[in-house]
Amino acid sequence: MRDPVAAAASAVTALVGDRAADWDRTGRLPGDLVRRLGAAGQLAAQIPAKYGGPGWSSADNGEFTAHVGSLCGSLRSVMTSQGMAAWTVERLADPAQAAELLPRLASGDTAAVAFSEPQAGSDLSAIETTVTVDGDSLLLSGHKTWVTAADYADLILVVARMDEGGAVVAVDRTAPGVRVRRVAEPLGCRAAGHAEVRLHGVRLPLSRLLGGGRQPLSLLVTTALAYGRISVAWGCVGILRACVAAAVEHAGTRRQFGRPLGRHQLVARHLADLWTAEQIAARACEHASRCWDEHDAGLVPAIVLAKYVSATHAAKGAAAAVQVLASAGARDGHVVARAYRDAKLMEIIEGSDEVCQLILADHALRQG
Repeated sequence: MRDPVAAAASAVTALVGDRAADWDRTGRLPGDLVRRLGAAGQLAAQIPAKYGGPGWSSADNGEFTAHVGSLCGSLRSVMTSQGMAAWTVERLADPAQAAELLPRLASGDTAAVAFSEPQAGSDLSAIETTVTVDGDSLLLSGHKTWVTAADYADLILVVARMDEGGAVVAVDRTAPGVRVRRVAEPLGCRAAGHAEVRLHGVRLPLSRLLGGGRQPLSLLVTTALAYGRISVAWGCVGILRACVAAAVEHAGTRRQFGRPLGRHQLVARHLADLWTAEQIAARACEHASRCWDEHDAGLVPAIVLAKYVSATHAAKGAAAAVQVLASAGARDGHVVARAYRDAKLMEIIEGSDEVCQLILADHALRQG
């Protein structure tokens, strides 16, 4: 890591300490922690310096994301949400909108991106939330589900239908007609502030329509998901690193049948597979970040590959870590128990494994 990234990683390690297990059990991150990291620009570290952000590369931000992911999957999820929001604004907003919103996201305000609906998960063409122009204002109505970090958000970027196309609308949580309700007891990333967002005739100024709206819905979704997928992928590298550390420490110190657990061949196989999984996921993420930083034409398949490889390996790796630790890790809040649950969600969010497979298969067919 470069010095600024290493310093940020060290600071986050000190802030998290051994509290992630309690956050997971209570389903809540401390508000002062989220605000502090937001004010330092570390929730969305790729925001350019001209907007007050750190302006890190994808590679540097990725390593930082992996580090946070190794400490607390819920906190990493909030980072992913913030980064998605910032990237969406950066790509879609007009200059005046970017000048207003990005400094907010680089200095403490938190954000979420609202895609999914009760009948629109991976099939985002089924979105029913609508935004219409009504005189000199906008009217927004709809129902969003499983919006990561919405329970902490000051600003929610809502993906909606607009005429024959789509739009992203920047909505302040305090706007009349906005209601946010936490998802009770999610399987994984329990403290990430997952929530449903209901929008009842929310009236907003026209300036809250990013880039004027009426863009292809596929463009809006792909824009935000590009950041989300690579962030989740790096977070999965963090999950694997945490599992490797926990499994190696346990297998190296616990003795069974007169020797360390890790010296038994079948346990050693788990350790080898875990380490290999982390290495494969890290290389896939490094490649995707290199494509991002170099504006490579192969960015999209590289990101999808990184997300698919990292999520699948994290889910299998976390299961192996639980197997190695056995009863020692089979308790609520333990790092490998959290990893086991968190990793399963990573195979679903920002494009399920099946959706990633379809995208990669289509890429392979086009290459042939």
